[in-house]
Amino acid sequence: MRLRIILLTLSLLALVSTAAGAMYYYYSLRESAVAQAHRQAASRAQMLTNQISGFLSQNQKPAAALASLHEMQQALLNPRDDEALDQANAVLDKFQRTLGVDVCYLMDATGLTIASSNRKSADTFVGHNFSFRPYYQNAIAGKVAKYLALGTTSKKRGAYYSHPVRGPGGGPPIGVAVIKAPIRLLEKTVIQPGEGVTLLVGPHGVIFSTSRPQWLSHTLWDAPLEEWEAIARTRQFGEGPWPWTGLTRRGEHLVVDQKGREYLFYAAPLAIFPRWRVVYLRDMAEVVRGAWQPFVRTTGVAVLGLCLFAGLSVYFLYRKASQEILRRRVAEQDLRRSEERYRGLYHNTPALLHSIDTSGRLVDVSDYWMEALGYSSQEVIGRRLTDFLTPESRRRAEQEVLPGFFRQGFCKDVSYQFIKKDGSVVEVLLSAIAERDEAGRIVKSLAVLSDVTTLKRTEEELRRAQEKLSQHSRDLERQVRQRTREITSFLRYTPAVVYMKDAQGHYVMVNSRFEEMCGLDTEQLWGKTVQEVFPPAVAAQFQANDQRVLESKRPYQVEERVPHGGEEYTYLSVRFPIIDEGGQVSRLCGIMVNITDLQRAQEKLRRLSGSIMASQEKERNAIARELHDELGQVLTALRMDAVWLRRHLEGADAKAQARAENMCAVIDQTISEVRGIATRLRPPALDDLGLVDALEWHTAEFERRTGIACVFTHAQVPPVGDTIAIAAYRVAQEALTNVARHSGASNVDVALRSDDGRLELSVVDNGAGFAAERLSEREGLGIAGMRERASLAGGELSLRSRPGQGTEVILRLPLDQPRGGVH
Repeated sequence: MRLRIILLTLSLLALVSTAAGAMYYYYSLRESAVAQAHRQAASRAQMLTNQISGFLSQNQKPAAALASLHEMQQALLNPRDDEALDQANAVLDKFQRTLGVDVCYLMDATGLTIASSNRKSADTFVGHNFSFRPYYQNAIAGKVAKYLALGTTSKKRGAYYSHPVRGPGGGPPIGVAVIKAPIRLLEKTVIQPGEGVTLLVGPHGVIFSTSRPQWLSHTLWDAPLEEWEAIARTRQFGEGPWPWTGLTRRGEHLVVDQKGREYLFYAAPLAIFPRWRVVYLRDMAEVVRGAWQPFVRTTGVAVLGLCLFAGLSVYFLYRKASQEILRRRVAEQDLRRSEERYRGLYHNTPALLHSIDTSGRLVDVSDYWMEALGYSSQEVIGRRLTDFLTPESRRRAEQEVLPGFFRQGFCKDVSYQFIKKDGSVVEVLLSAIAERDEAGRIVKSLAVLSDVTTLKRTEEELRRAQEKLSQHSRDLERQVRQRTREITSFLRYTPAVVYMKDAQGHYVMVNSRFEEMCGLDTEQLWGKTVQEVFPPAVAAQFQANDQRVLESKRPYQVEERVPHGGEEYTYLSVRFPIIDEGGQVSRLCGIMVNITDLQRAQEKLRRLSGSIMASQEKERNAIARELHDELGQVLTALRMDAVWLRRHLEGADAKAQARAENMCAVIDQTISEVRGIATRLRPPALDDLGLVDALEWHTAEFERRTGIACVFTHAQVPPVGDTIAIAAYRVAQEALTNVARHSGASNVDVALRSDDGRLELSVVDNGAGFAAERLSEREGLGIAGMRERASLAGGELSLRSRPGQGTEVILRLPLDQPRGGVH
């Protein structure tokens, strides 16, 4: 019994030990698998980033070559020339076929597409304006640009490569050449379904390309409404919607989807596209499953064998074998995928690639090589490379280049001439490296050829352009001499004072009028500062105004007073800076016009206008008194006689009594109208009660007469002098008259208030409004009169109006004038 208990105990202990060892091994294996998965995911993300960056950079040089072609320049310079457009379209078609891209097109300086390789398709770009695209904005500013987006016209994803097109003489860009490459080739060769999920994520987290198609055009993270609006504004990823993938971050390298499935998360920035990232996800369940399955198989062997030591031995051997097989399998799969990607890149890269063996025979050529030279694979594989060269290039290759290459293992920028199948010659630059075996012996080469035929043609065109530029320079020199003579004559005979200073304030150029103003000649003024030429007060005035121009780097206009010849003269001075290429002020120029006589004439005219308006007010006051005192009394007496006559005819003559009654009514109406005229000429409330009551009476009378709702408000208005009161009252009267005559308004607000020593009157209506700058002289007389009254009272009047938005008249007057004054 004891033996059985001991055996049972030992068995249990063995079972527990085995189970504990198995659990420990399982968790150790799981942690090891997770750590290895982290390393593989990080390495995988970086490798994908490098591959995608290389793929997306391949069309930049073709875009530069396209932009440099003469046909592109001619199409932009002559957009109405059908022949120039046909030649440009032919070049675009050739680039599109050669590169295997979606479309090549040309935009003018406004962003309008004028030529395109898809001009005959339903979704042609011709006639469409893409000036909102960043690749256009950067290129037209003179920068090379790359851009990933969903096409607004074709609705296809693509990589855009843009390059500025400059005119024959250089200078600013006159247009933009663009190559749009498809994303499908990237997805076919790099972003493929397999172990893990690969994502190409753009700004705002939108997935632009992925190995999981159902996540395309989704947002990686849950985006708020503001983020959706920002994505829509860029127009980079279509019109939406952009659903959420359901992924949520749980840590730096761990995310979980809406079903609770966890993924390893690694992201690497795409250096050539700012704010773009390559994201690699690995399903944690697959990682754990990879660790659990070996554990189950090892534990089963241990349990069935009932031998701890044998089980452990089998376990360790199996684990090592499994790890080795797994490593080999993963390595074989990676190697197979790498070879497939290499083949895809080798044959689809828009560059001429070939390999030769040690005898100089071609063993491999890229599809682009065969397409560019016009041969098939059967016609080139196995033949000597020199069979496709011109005699001169063949001699150089056999005597110099090939022997040197097989000695050194590389060559760079070797100039060759290849003969195409149609007999034409292509200029290329060849660079090659050697591929060696384990013993270090060269077995074959890998060569890259760059087609420089266009470059040679461009160099020749550049030479001719330089000759034209030399001729143009001579013409410019002649024009400069002519303009110099013209400017010298202008400076000598203009009545204005003209001068120029350097950035330190030294005079470097003055005209004869400046010499007359300061009493010095040019030799005496050269190199001096304003403090050395003018009195201190005048110099300080000039220095302060110069400083404003230097600080703001903008023109500045000001009136300046300068004494000379025993009198003080007023000048209207305009100062402006000359900015150098670095954005700094290199020269400061000034033009001064003597306006002393003009100011004196304006002052006399202002005094005359004030006298006329004062006389008008006196005349209005006199007429109002005459109407009220004389005519009013006569009408009152006449009404009394008419009333007496009506009473005496009562009962005697009904018809005569009715006539007398009508006479009374007519006289009453006349009395009312006379009183109204007298009041409008000079309201008694203005003299007896002040400006506020006068305006309140006038706005109420205006509403009664016109039927337009008129609201008058006032706040904190102190007693004002007659000059201010009359000016404010007449401006309000004229503004309301304009509202009734011209605005068609249904409501007008009149407000009177004082603030900071100033009285402000505003009249605002909701009428039709008008364009103030288009008023004719006759139509603007009322406004001119209001401005004149404001000026005579020491204030200012502003007017704001737009068609359909009503009109606002604002009068501002100083309150510090003495009370009383001329009416």
